[in-house]
Amino acid sequence: MSPRSLTWVAIIVCCIPLGYLAWQLASGQLDPDPAKYLMQGTGSWALRGLVLVLLAAPFARHGWGSLFRYRRVLGVAVFMYASVHLLLFAQVYVGWEAELLMEELEERPYVLVGFAAWILFLPLALTSTDAARRWLGRRWRLLHRLVYPAAALAWFHLYWLARSDIAEALIYGALIAALLVWRLRRWRLG
Repeated sequence: MSPRSLTWVAIIVCCIPLGYLAWQLASGQLDPDPAKYLMQGTGSWALRGLVLVLLAAPFARHGWGSLFRYRRVLGVAVFMYASVHLLLFAQVYVGWEAELLMEELEERPYVLVGFAAWILFLPLALTSTDAARRWLGRRWRLLHRLVYPAAALAWFHLYWLARSDIAEALIYGALIAALLVWRLRRWRLG
């Protein structure tokens, strides 16, 4: 298979979970609260994809570069899932009302943290093209380091949402922390 064909395969694979969620919704197979299920599903897939994006560099360093080749596809998929997650929140819980949104931000800091993570993902998605990379030059790499604070904010969003069952949040936290420490060590070593 050509590299271009493999990229299309990666794109399709990244879209499968969203397609499955849409199929579950269309066929009436969701929990009693479909909006909550869809929000949790899209948020979970965004976080899973984010961990894969962060794993790409260490895997490549240790001889498994396949994931590294598809970092861009994974990154755009993370942004897509995070955006659907945000849009579902805006539609279902806030109803696109600014006053209600301000109320949510005051009462639920995890909403603000999640939105901050999405804001950091936005320039990464907008500059994911080859043309943007050429135009930004060395600044592109600096800009794309925003993935690390975005990952930390995404984790805090999950942790604050977890309430009493924090096992999943702790697993993601340990993975993200280990990957951030690995990256910091790489920067120090130059």
